[in-house]
Amino acid sequence: MQHILFNGSERGVKDIGWLKSNFTFSFSSYYNPSKNGFGLLKVFNDDFVEAGKGFGLHPHQNMEIISIMLNGQMNHKDSMGYADVVEKDWVQIMSAGSGLRHEEYNVGTDEVNFLQIWIEPKLQNINPRYQRRNFPKDQRKNQLVTVVSNEEGQQHCWINQNAKLSLGWFEAEKSVTYQFNPVNKGIFVFLMEGEAQVNGIKIGRRDAVGLWETEQVELRFVKETEFIIIEAPINH
Repeated sequence: MQHILFNGSERGVKDIGWLKSNFTFSFSSYYNPSKNGFGLLKVFNDDFVEAGKGFGLHPHQNMEIISIMLNGQMNHKDSMGYADVVEKDWVQIMSAGSGLRHEEYNVGTDEVNFLQIWIEPKLQNINPRYQRRNFPKDQRKNQLVTVVSNEEGQQHCWINQNAKLSLGWFEAEKSVTYQFNPVNKGIFVFLMEGEAQVNGIKIGRRDAVGLWETEQVELRFVKETEFIIIEAPINH
């Protein structure tokens, strides 16, 4: 097994008042040559947006863009005609494909906190797509729930890549084993809250670890822990 730690205290930080971002990988004004993604997982941002503020209309192309809502309410409007509001426990995904434009604003009274995740696509220039699904926290207690998958289904969002995203919320002293086909695959684990051992590697709140050359990942929870697991290709 190989692994790399991404300590939350060592993330890149951008604070422009209404937006406070924490960058696990190089992004925007933050550049670290040793942190240019984890395989095809290219962006993992922990963003906080003030009420009434947000991201104006802007374009994307050939990228899978996932938002995991941790707090607050945020709108979504795009050039495909979608106009939605997502809030805590919702997951949304855009397959930007041949190109789209979108905007996202905090439309609630509380600060928005969401994880912004970008994964390189499997196929280029597909027709743009948008999906959202709700994953209530109480339905994730002591279990892993698939929220994004390359297999289409009614219970999760679909991604244009051989990747999978799962959310979990486990009590202290519980454990879970995540198994997968390790061929050209890596596992990225990020803790929103709590403390855990991931294949014996200790990580805490807002820390992450990337693992590869292993067929399974065992998570043991020292404290009550909420986390995300991303399974994605290491190489094209």
